[in-house]
Amino acid sequence: MITVYDTACGSLNMGDEIIMDAVMMQLESMFSHDQFCRYPTHYALAAKTLKKAWKNQLAFVGGTNLLRNYWRYRARKNQWSIGFFDGFKMQPAILMGAGWNSYAEKPEWKAKIFYNNALSKEHLHSVRDQYTLEKLKACGIDNVINTGCPTLWQLTPEHLKQVPNHKAQSVVFTLTDYSRDLEADVKLIQCLNDHYSTLYFWAQGSDDNQYFDQLAQQYPQLFSKIVRIPTSLSAYNTLLKDQDIDFIGTRLHAGIRALQLKKRVIIIGIDNRALEMHKDFNLPVVERHDFVLLKQRIQADWQPNIQLPFDMIVRWKNQFIN
Repeated sequence: MITVYDTACGSLNMGDEIIMDAVMMQLESMFSHDQFCRYPTHYALAAKTLKKAWKNQLAFVGGTNLLRNYWRYRARKNQWSIGFFDGFKMQPAILMGAGWNSYAEKPEWKAKIFYNNALSKEHLHSVRDQYTLEKLKACGIDNVINTGCPTLWQLTPEHLKQVPNHKAQSVVFTLTDYSRDLEADVKLIQCLNDHYSTLYFWAQGSDDNQYFDQLAQQYPQLFSKIVRIPTSLSAYNTLLKDQDIDFIGTRLHAGIRALQLKKRVIIIGIDNRALEMHKDFNLPVVERHDFVLLKQRIQADWQPNIQLPFDMIVRWKNQFIN
């Protein structure tokens, strides 16, 4: 029995489902004869439940922006709903593509103590980017390597060669409810309207539809021909599989899912996650206000040249072979 801290269960962001799809695909291939017991990270668990989670020999934390530079005593106040004092009692967990939640100052003492107790000292931890690695090292966690997010691990050079190098006729875009920039987002949609015959919108997060409606009320003519697809990951997958279509938008993992399904992708970088993965792995990211570069990338022929640390991914996996 293997414990998995599930970052998608109860999440308001379907990007976490995309992450956990990749996490479980990798874990199931590594531990084909073991059973997984999944526990949500978004909600504080009862003491009896925690004891069950902690009795297994291995415990993995499934990606996402779970880590931060402070830690609260009460579990429900934390990004990963484990209380400060639980860190002294739990089966130490192994990070799998985890990331720091935002650009931040030096980690506080409670975060350092928690991570040094809650995270395994016997195993290498896998993190999403170099920024997260440096943050953990600042906490005294040295057994950590940068593998990128597990959602990227299948993007081999052979896979990326199958991504079209030219613009499609249609595009699916996303918006981000918690990072609203009305002027930039409207300019983005105007830019897409100028370059594509059909625009589709997919809401990855809980209030993305509400933000879309707000913009549509203010700019009815611009939004009148946009096709809004159902708010489900299955609907988004179907669109990508059935259409000759590009992805351009502010939702990082919507873009990565499109790459997984061999679509041309431009991610609009609005926070540390996309920007750091662009810096580390050459993920196709354009900064939010760089519309000159965005138009150039839309019009030009190119293929993604993502440089993943496959040696680090293999190294992390190989520690579990025995």
